Amino acid sequence: MERMKLNILGLSEVRWKGTGKITSGGHEIIYSGGTESEKGVGIIVDQTVTKAIKGYWALSDRVLLVKIAGKPVDLNIIQVYAPTANSNDEDLDKFYNELDTAKTQCKSQDPLIIMGDFNAKVSTGKVDDVVGKHGLGIRNERGEKLIEWCQTNTIIVGNTWFQQPPRRKWTWKSPGDETRNQIDHMMISKRYRNSLLLAKTYPSADCYSDHVPVVGKFKLK
Repeated sequence: MERMKLNILGLSEVRWKGTGKITSGGHEIIYSGGTESEKGVGIIVDQTVTKAIKGYWALSDRVLLVKIAGKPVDLNIIQVYAPTANSNDEDLDKFYNELDTAKTQCKSQDPLIIMGDFNAKVSTGKVDDVVGKHGLGIRNERGEKLIEWCQTNTIIVGNTWFQQPPRRKWTWKSPGDETRNQIDHMMISKRYRNSLLLAKTYPSADCYSDHVPVVGKFKLK
């Protein structure tokens, strides 16, 4: 986080049991897991943000909400880890129901950032004010589902609105690096779309994962 100058870092597939928060190296780690060492989400914040945390809601091993105090509005961050393409529709519906529940905890006038592994490809085609023309790949069913949810909830897929070379768009690569897809996203409430100044990936982050971080720059007045 220090090298990349990040104040907040979201994690998917943490694989920690239970829920809670711990302090390590001057950072606070808030996590939400299940009864088994699988799935799990987390949010790491630096010392400046730690002081402003108002609370967190660990909804499941796939959805975590953290509320950060601000003036004149608070900032809400939801970290997610959506079911994979091999999961059934019941699991996917449960995930979106949990996401709906998390969103109801946020005031409509407060900025909302939703980020993480959605396992959804939204493609390069612009869709209303939800998806920009700078996405990657071919849209899949999970991508259609995500777009529908965003349209209903006035959310935009932020990392599709910034022109970047392909290497700054893909977020996941298959074993052997045969396939690269954009399945992790950084989203923000449409009302605050201009607060997102930049969103792109950092394939050189060296985070020992088949995913690479999507980094956003925000300015909230």
